[in-house]
Amino acid sequence: MDLQSELLKSIWYAFTSLDVEQSGKVSKSQLKVLSHNLYTALNIPHDPVALEEHFKDNNNGPVSNQGYMPYLNKYILAKATEGTFNKETFDELCWTLTSKKNFKPSSQQRLCSQKDCFKLFCLFNLLSEDRYPLVIIQPELEYLLKKISSTMSLEWDGTLLEELLSQNVDLQDGMSVWEFLEHLSAGQLLHVECKEAFSLAVDEVFMEMYHNTIKKGYLLKKGHVRRNWQERWFVLKPCSLTYFVGEDLKEKKGEILLEDNCVVENLPDKEGRRCLFCVKTYIRTYEMSASNLKQRVDWVQAIQTVLRLRAEGKSSLHQELKLSRRKQRETLQRSQSNQSNNGEPLAVEASQHSASEQQGETERLEQHIESIIQKQREVEAKHKEEEKQEREKQQTVQKDLERQLEETKEAKERMTTTLTEMEKEVQQQKKRIHELELTQLKLEEALDAQIHARLEEDQVRLELERQLVEEQNARLEENQVRRELERQLAEEQKKLAELLFLQSQLETHAFRSQDDTHTATHPINQQPEESSQHNTEEAPIHEATSTAVPPSIQQPEESSQHNTEVLKHWTIQLNRLMKPIAPGDKGERLPAKPTCPRQGQALTSTEFIAKVQTGVGQEKGNGYSPSPQEEEE
Repeated sequence: MDLQSELLKSIWYAFTSLDVEQSGKVSKSQLKVLSHNLYTALNIPHDPVALEEHFKDNNNGPVSNQGYMPYLNKYILAKATEGTFNKETFDELCWTLTSKKNFKPSSQQRLCSQKDCFKLFCLFNLLSEDRYPLVIIQPELEYLLKKISSTMSLEWDGTLLEELLSQNVDLQDGMSVWEFLEHLSAGQLLHVECKEAFSLAVDEVFMEMYHNTIKKGYLLKKGHVRRNWQERWFVLKPCSLTYFVGEDLKEKKGEILLEDNCVVENLPDKEGRRCLFCVKTYIRTYEMSASNLKQRVDWVQAIQTVLRLRAEGKSSLHQELKLSRRKQRETLQRSQSNQSNNGEPLAVEASQHSASEQQGETERLEQHIESIIQKQREVEAKHKEEEKQEREKQQTVQKDLERQLEETKEAKERMTTTLTEMEKEVQQQKKRIHELELTQLKLEEALDAQIHARLEEDQVRLELERQLVEEQNARLEENQVRRELERQLAEEQKKLAELLFLQSQLETHAFRSQDDTHTATHPINQQPEESSQHNTEEAPIHEATSTAVPPSIQQPEESSQHNTEVLKHWTIQLNRLMKPIAPGDKGERLPAKPTCPRQGQALTSTEFIAKVQTGVGQEKGNGYSPSPQEEEE
């Protein structure tokens, strides 16, 4: 059956749902809306203006002149291309339009959900006859029910269908989709104990027959780059072998295009893997591993079947099976019609044969049938036994896996507990480290402060030591100054004592010289001499007496005058030395006379004696000679 025939079945349901009066006529406005929806669902580009022109409410246009069926074939079905649209979405649109009017499940019909009813609707269209109104005949209905039962791992019981057909004679010629859904939902066609299992079985049969899924399941696939083994969910279709990450088909990992040059082969066990086989294409070789030998045989046979169908130019396995079943039915109907047409001659011939031959033929047929049934039973028993063993083996493996899973969970829990404790300990250690870091920072700050204080103390101590040294130096300087002053004072006192001694000697010498002078002069000069004895310290008296002396004694008088001037000079110096000396006294110095050999300074005792002796020598040079009495004094 081609694509247009498949699409036309669903469109027929949508069209009949719009025919409310069941007269075979639908308004142009409804047909315009239906056509627009079909254009959209089939992903066919169209012009809305042209669509309005086609469905104008007049006698012009293709719809008015030819009817809707020719328009549908020309403008819609002829433009539909396989692979450019989603057929399930298209069928769901038609189901939505027709189910609102025709399918009204009662409250007792709880087996099929709305989603299950849509899938059964698609399967019904696939297996229905190519005549309208669409019906499904008994052999195709039995095939569908057996398929669902085998998917649920149940043995199909045909007594329910036989009872239903015997009660409703009209259903023997065919059953409409609404009758099929009604009886199936009511439990009149299948014994269903679990509604969820029935939904899963319908979904699997829908994927197999409607989406042309020949086989699906988990296989281990060897990577092309990393060369490791990964578990993938494989889906085999008539043109490709697609593999996904999981059963939800959300993440597609790759696709193997099954072309004419593809080959499938078994491989020996290697790398610790069993039940290996490969699919060789023109580009590369795909290596896969099945769970057991039976799975490998099933996959290899399924892939070989696809390659055979492709070589024969057939696109769908279930379509080919449907056509082959139809051909067998047609052949059987023709043989039955031929037998009915030749019934009378055969009856005459049968009467002529002996009853023994008829009985022998019947026995042979019964034996043949019995042998076939027996073989079938043996095959089924063997198959059941294999399935039982496989199930036991799988249960054992499942138990081992569950035990390993429990152990893994326990180990994971222990590991989680250990990790939690370690994380707590790590948090505590981090907290302690943080506290130690804070303490270290505080200690460093305190140490820096202490070092700074110590440096300041050292600076203050150094400053104090410097000041102390300065004070000691100042005190030493003061002591030195004081000792120097004391030394100078001692020297001055010593000089003073010498001067006092010299003054006393000079006074004694002066008195003696005056006595000598008085004794040498006339008595007339006694009165002035007495006045000179009265004022010996005044120089004008000596000058008056010197003027009165005669020339014969003038030279001794000049010597006496010189000594008087010297005495005055040292008297002045003595008065200056008698003044107290204070530290730091900076008085103005008196100008020294030219007769003093040291300007502005006092004469030492040696210098003073030398000066006096010089003066005495000069007097002697001038003719003065002391008397013996003066020399003794």
